[in-house]
Amino acid sequence: MSTYDLNARLKSRSTTQTKNTTSEMALDDVARVKVLSPGRKVFKRFIRNRLAVFGSITLIILFAFSFLGPLVYPYGQKQIFYTFEIQNVNYALAKQNTTYNGYDVDTSIELERTVVNSMNSSIMKMQENNLDSMLIPGEPYGYQIDKIADGVYTLSALDLQSIATVGEASVEIGTYDSIKKTISFTSTEVAGLAEEAAKSIKGKDGSFTFNGVEYSYTRGAAKSYVLTAVMDGVNLTAQDPGKGFTEAVQKAIQAGSTSFEFNGKTYTFVQKGNNTNVYLAGEPNTAKVYTCLTVDTLVTGQQVSNAFKSAVLMALKDSSNGAFEADDVSYTVRNEDGAFVIYDADGNMFAELDTFTVRRYTGEDSMDFDLKEAIAANIMQMNEEGSKTITFEHRLPSQGENGEYVYDENGNLLYSNAEIQITQRNTGEYVINCDQKNYVIDRYAPPSFAHPLGTDGDGFDVMARIMYGGRISLMVGFVVIIIEVILGIIMGGIAGYYGGWVDNLIMRLVDVFYCLPMLPIMIIIGAMMDAARMDTYLRLMVMMAALGLMGWASVARLVRGQILMLREQEFMVATEATGIRVRDRIFRHLIPNVMPQLIVIATMGIGGVILTESTLSFLGLGVKHPLATWGTIINSVSSASAMAHYAFIWIPVGLLISLTVVAFNFVGDGLRDAYDPKSKK
Repeated sequence: MSTYDLNARLKSRSTTQTKNTTSEMALDDVARVKVLSPGRKVFKRFIRNRLAVFGSITLIILFAFSFLGPLVYPYGQKQIFYTFEIQNVNYALAKQNTTYNGYDVDTSIELERTVVNSMNSSIMKMQENNLDSMLIPGEPYGYQIDKIADGVYTLSALDLQSIATVGEASVEIGTYDSIKKTISFTSTEVAGLAEEAAKSIKGKDGSFTFNGVEYSYTRGAAKSYVLTAVMDGVNLTAQDPGKGFTEAVQKAIQAGSTSFEFNGKTYTFVQKGNNTNVYLAGEPNTAKVYTCLTVDTLVTGQQVSNAFKSAVLMALKDSSNGAFEADDVSYTVRNEDGAFVIYDADGNMFAELDTFTVRRYTGEDSMDFDLKEAIAANIMQMNEEGSKTITFEHRLPSQGENGEYVYDENGNLLYSNAEIQITQRNTGEYVINCDQKNYVIDRYAPPSFAHPLGTDGDGFDVMARIMYGGRISLMVGFVVIIIEVILGIIMGGIAGYYGGWVDNLIMRLVDVFYCLPMLPIMIIIGAMMDAARMDTYLRLMVMMAALGLMGWASVARLVRGQILMLREQEFMVATEATGIRVRDRIFRHLIPNVMPQLIVIATMGIGGVILTESTLSFLGLGVKHPLATWGTIINSVSSASAMAHYAFIWIPVGLLISLTVVAFNFVGDGLRDAYDPKSKK
């Protein structure tokens, strides 16, 4: 090949490459002009639209209010506020004691748990049968309950000595001495038994029959044998208490008694299997004292020890003296007109024993003695009159502005008269009500300087809730629209560019999403999240994802229609001619030319999403308390009565929702008119 031909070919190739480069540059210019040409004209047309400018300014103010407001506002969205207010409260609770509480007298005595647990029922049995004393069988002790005063009983342990068994039992008869050929009888002597034993006892152990009774013997110490016999009836296991003892035992058993007296001594029965053991009861050792009385001291709130209670109750045994010591202090208890009064060593009244327990409703013993007496007296009057309620006046500690008690300059508590009401419950308890200042949650407080929009039912500041709620509601609107636009661009771009079966498949999918009922689906999703007890913030993300997935179909259809129109224009033919990749054709040349329409539809759609979120949250299907959104704030006063009484909560929120939706619609209309001036015509 000649040098001339080679140069010509190179020149031709260079010219071709230059043309191709120029074509690509021209193509980029065309595409760029399609997108950027509106520029300033669009902006000028937009600002000429007064409604669009109003919407833009409104949105700027709303965004500043929601995102910058919480930075300077002193309260948080979950900050609870409290206040002091006068309420008619359950001040105290009174009841007449019927349960007997036990206090230790001698802790060295180990008592059977069943005996201790059944003391109340045992005392009731004594009261029903008008008994002052009752024996209770048991092991290793017998037990004795004694009434020492009205409402006071002692539980004592008795040492038991086995005397006899009743029933068929193996009884030790005595010890046979094979050398002396005599029997040392343990219980009743059996005539002729020694002679029979001398003839019958052989080897180490065995048995023989005498007078119809079978006797067994076993080798004991030295040349002695222990004799036992299985006998029925009353079989003595110790020295015979005397003539007529057997008859007394049988008579007591037939009468169903648990104890009986014989020759000035007390005997008790203990059941063992099919047999009954008879024991001689020893001297009683008091282990516990039981009472239904309550110790009320004159000094408000002064507590007494269990040792004091035990000592004063045991002192009631001595009705003439009643002196006792407790906690190294001397006292005296006296029965005055049916009431037990306790005096200290100086003769001053210290406390009183009463069947009425009057305590603060919290269970604290912090009431004045005279108030307790007044309450008890009025309860007695109620019972005499047969009424269920009574009202009287009495002095109560005065309260200051913040509910604290008020004292004079000498440190003495100040009092003021108050109206007190006593109401009897069906359970037999008496509830004492009066007006008191309580530190309570500041619920539904009206607008004030401290709270410009008041507080809601949870004591939250409404202004703070609206600010934080605006953040969530606006964020939901933008996130959902972004999800819709991204999915719509991808699916609509692919469908519009490729066409054919790809377009048909994606459009049928769009039809399916158009047919989905959004509200029932959100109800189902909300119920599932409730059942799973999902975290509030995770619930918010799930709700945004669900709304975005169900709303992309309209964006996809718009993008597809625009791309179907744009792909036949000259600049798209140029992209094919220059060999630009399909991905770049769609997302660098087609989609940018659809952006004006997407901006318009996204702007107008944000308002709709905010309205949807507010509706779902109002219905309890969206964001949950305590996270604030505009919908949940309205939900807090969703009943008709609440809306009527607390309009200062829901009206500002409703106005903000309406203003936001209208502002976004104004901006969307303004952008549409600015991008396409002919649309007005």
